[in-house]
Amino acid sequence: MTWTDPQQLKKQLMRLWERGELLRDAVTGRERFPLRLALKTPNSADITNHFEAVRAWATELASTKFVRVEWQALRHHVQGTQNLPACVWVETLEDALNCLGKRKDWNCFIEQVSVTRQTHPALLPWLEKRPLQALALSADWPRLLSVVTWLAEHPRPGIYLRQVDLPNVHSKFIENHRGVLTELLDLTLPVNVVDVRKTGISQFAARYGFLEKPTRIRFRVLDPRICILPGLSSPDVTLDADSFSRLDLAVQRIFITENETNFLVFPPMHHAIVIFGAGYGWDALARSHWLNNCAIHYWGDIDTHGFGILDQLRGHFDHVDSFLMDRATLDAHAALWGCEDKPLRIDLHRLTSAEQSLYDDLRDAHIRPGLRLEQEHIGFQWLTDHLQQLDEMTTPNPGISPDQY
Repeated sequence: MTWTDPQQLKKQLMRLWERGELLRDAVTGRERFPLRLALKTPNSADITNHFEAVRAWATELASTKFVRVEWQALRHHVQGTQNLPACVWVETLEDALNCLGKRKDWNCFIEQVSVTRQTHPALLPWLEKRPLQALALSADWPRLLSVVTWLAEHPRPGIYLRQVDLPNVHSKFIENHRGVLTELLDLTLPVNVVDVRKTGISQFAARYGFLEKPTRIRFRVLDPRICILPGLSSPDVTLDADSFSRLDLAVQRIFITENETNFLVFPPMHHAIVIFGAGYGWDALARSHWLNNCAIHYWGDIDTHGFGILDQLRGHFDHVDSFLMDRATLDAHAALWGCEDKPLRIDLHRLTSAEQSLYDDLRDAHIRPGLRLEQEHIGFQWLTDHLQQLDEMTTPNPGISPDQY
């Protein structure tokens, strides 16, 4: 039988709960009850053919505690006049909560709404929009509100998250809740203290004026005559981006490689350093304007993403040359070709004609689908031979005195 039974009535209420409708009423003040539920009733043929089942159905509905049944007298040509349920009502919110077993959750949400209304009424639209998420955060809600209050009182504080001093609130708590805090803070803080250009949880600190963990740049000095640390020849050094930008080195060439092993074994080179690359993302390195006075050689994988990274780097330093990312290198290492899982499909606009030709062949699978040659597969002798050719072509930088070397 397809007539509505008590479990189906309960499911109608549960759908209202699971969509957040009942909780939303606590914010908006909407009076939803008495609430009429949808009821599918027996038709005349059912009464004729399944009379006992119809009586049992009516009896079951009549004994359902959380609804009030309205009855209707129906005249039937076989069974005579019969009183059958015509519609059902849930009289009160209390009845609905008891039916669903949600009284405790309701009380918890009511407390959240009350506290929010008193402290940060600007957040009530968020509670209305995301009541179930708010309920899931009920245990943490007082701490979330305390963070909102603190930032409202200390806009763009210029300190690290670790330095926020609030009871029971630590930096991990803030970091773990950056997504929801972003939504809450955007509703609460004046627009002039939110850097809307910074988006996503990774830029939470910058968006609200906290100090960020400094980006670090790792490099090796390839020329032992360049002294950066007393007593150390060709050291492997890591500096924050700001400190790196202030270096004053007698350097003519910069090599950038994406592979750590290649970085570590990169051969000695006159007037040069090698930087361990950062893949996509060159903002930190772009602060170092002194690199504009150096030849820059980027060594990435010969695949579509390698050329994508090269293209992006040229957006900061337009004089970058690619290194060992040419067709001759690719052909010479055919036995070591690999596969690129998700090649780029976009157009790149900062490549030379030779680079563009090779990129198009890789992107469009003119050689073979997903072709790549990883930089660590290139022969070491091939590397040293090409470095020697570069070294022989070195022209002294006019801004550097010979006696600096």
